Amino acid sequence: MAEDAILAFLEKNDEISDSGKFADEHCFAHDEIVNVIRSLNGFRLVDAQDIRRERWVLTEEGKTYAAVGSPEFQLFSVVPPEGIAREDLQKKFVPAVYKIGCQQAIKNKWVEMAKTHVSRKVQHADDKVKNLLLRIQNGEAVNQEDIDALKRRKLITQQVWKGNSVRKGPNYAPKRKRAATDLTRENLQRGDWKELEFKEYNFSAKGQPVEGGYLHPLLKVRRQIQMVFLNMGFEEMPTNNYVESSFWNFDALFQPQQHPARDSHDTFFLKVPSTTKMLPEDYVERVKQVHESGGYQSRGYGCDWKREEANKNLLRTHTTAVSSRMLCALAQEPFTPKKYYSIDRVFRNEAVDKTHLAEFHQIEGLICDRGLTLGDLIGVLHDFFSRLGMSKLRFKPAYNPYTEPSMEIFSYHEGLQKWIEVGNSGMFRPEMLLPMGLPEDVRVIAWGLSLERPTMILYGYDNIRDLFGPKVDLAELKKNPICRLGL
Repeated sequence: MAEDAILAFLEKNDEISDSGKFADEHCFAHDEIVNVIRSLNGFRLVDAQDIRRERWVLTEEGKTYAAVGSPEFQLFSVVPPEGIAREDLQKKFVPAVYKIGCQQAIKNKWVEMAKTHVSRKVQHADDKVKNLLLRIQNGEAVNQEDIDALKRRKLITQQVWKGNSVRKGPNYAPKRKRAATDLTRENLQRGDWKELEFKEYNFSAKGQPVEGGYLHPLLKVRRQIQMVFLNMGFEEMPTNNYVESSFWNFDALFQPQQHPARDSHDTFFLKVPSTTKMLPEDYVERVKQVHESGGYQSRGYGCDWKREEANKNLLRTHTTAVSSRMLCALAQEPFTPKKYYSIDRVFRNEAVDKTHLAEFHQIEGLICDRGLTLGDLIGVLHDFFSRLGMSKLRFKPAYNPYTEPSMEIFSYHEGLQKWIEVGNSGMFRPEMLLPMGLPEDVRVIAWGLSLERPTMILYGYDNIRDLFGPKVDLAELKKNPICRLGL
């Protein structure tokens, strides 16, 4: 065994000066000797010092030139004293050798290349490249200038050899005594457990990795946001219906039937079932009236409101459709202030890029109470986003059919080094709230954002597609922290 050979050698000698030479002399593979030395060093039977040697070796191309000569010398040797047609010369070589040979021979001023003719400029040439390659192959010294020249031509490469020198360690013994790792029944029966030397426990050693499931960053952020809402006193809205009618998704929100968002290029409409018949007729009539003729100090849209458009089924484009249902239900009871939130999937017929998806998660929060103002909305947004660790916020005036005033919300993305839109907000319009039956002094402030964009900011993603599908880095999921502190 290699271990016995090393320990026996050190019993009679002070040192193994070179593990490579020791391996050759004792007919062992060097890798085996190195592994044994590391093991013995760990138990302090030996003290090992690293040895590192660097040398230049020929690449495959270099070996070829060392055997047959450099391309420039090959080309020079083929050119006769009287010269040769360029076309004939080219036929004698493969394209790569011809190209390199011409370049180097001209550089060395060995040949002269006319348009159609090649002639010698010197009578004799010395193949310095081949000679240098042979010297390196034989282990002879070569000056640094020549080394650099051969390295630029990729004819040589540096080879690093690593080994060890070895001396006796503080726990040296001619033969290693194997420490027991288990106390067995037989040890107890024989009584030899008293003489056994047990291996010490390594309490710093890592255990086997747990092959369990890992939480996706989206799920972690979703839970964090959910806890933020709950800590702020919100209650969750039921969002288990992905399929919604156009009435609750658009019309109840005072969104005109001619709005571009209701086009098939922006919304996924269902073929089966294509329409719904389950709408509250009295409320539908009030919505129709405010769309066509206005009311509540509004002129409306002044156009024909079509019931067949409102009946169309679609994949909901926002969870605000759920908000409209909840507010309508709230209006049927004696008024009580409410805080609602939801986090669920929505669908939009959008082109996918690094910040947009056709299917994503929307986070929505709303507060319904008397006397709310835009200042209340801005204050709540600062409180909400600061709890998520996004304190850098900006607001920009915007237009929404169902909120007035409206604001887009921007947060600074450290990874992208720019401000990106993270949500939208506003105060629900009277044309939306009053037909439901809510009191006139009741105001609703609301905001919505995607789950994906805050996740990108918190976890440093610069492409939203890295969160889904085949581009998800499973190894990255394992490295993500279980929780984020300081939110």
